[in-house]
Amino acid sequence: MEITPSVLLKAYACGIFPMAESEDDPHLHWIEPHRRGILPLDQFHLPRRLARTIRAGGFEVRIDHDFDAVISACAESTPGRRKTWINGEIRRLYGALFDAGHCHTVEVWRGGRLIGGLYGVRLGAAFFGESMFHRERDASKIALTYLVARLKAGRFKLLDTQFVTDHLTTFGALEISRREYQELLDEAVSAEADFYWLAMPSSSEDCLQLVSQTS
Repeated sequence: MEITPSVLLKAYACGIFPMAESEDDPHLHWIEPHRRGILPLDQFHLPRRLARTIRAGGFEVRIDHDFDAVISACAESTPGRRKTWINGEIRRLYGALFDAGHCHTVEVWRGGRLIGGLYGVRLGAAFFGESMFHRERDASKIALTYLVARLKAGRFKLLDTQFVTDHLTTFGALEISRREYQELLDEAVSAEADFYWLAMPSSSEDCLQLVSQTS
């Protein structure tokens, strides 16, 4: 069966997402982890050094400004990652979701240069983080922090990280069972949220205040 943007959204609503083996692999494989990574929005942990970096400024955060540049950067080889799972079909599908308003980017710019960011899928009050990158220290962490602020402001209920890495654990990410995840997912996709509720540009102080709030 051909994977269309509509099929992709239905898969997300069922707890499934696609990946490719490599950039050169023309096929996609459906993934449904037994243990799912989430980042509870009301338990987000902001490291003190990162808070100081955000407060100091010197960068600009943009939303949905250049999807192609973000997904291309996410697919770049890095010292710790020589291969990427982002192939041409992933670019096509998520580009179509972006055009339809279901895929979003959070981008960090400095001096007219894109230095970090992330992209993910929105469905109801759930946000599914797909990939992030950085070209300068802390740039992806800044993007994640601004994403959490935006999701909290827009009354999102779920931030899905798919898997948990040491990097994400420092922010409070954890693993839950497939059953627990599906319960959270069902509640989130049936609720309403507003990704654009937080006006742009939003100040660093607004961001820091939002991420520090607990429900």
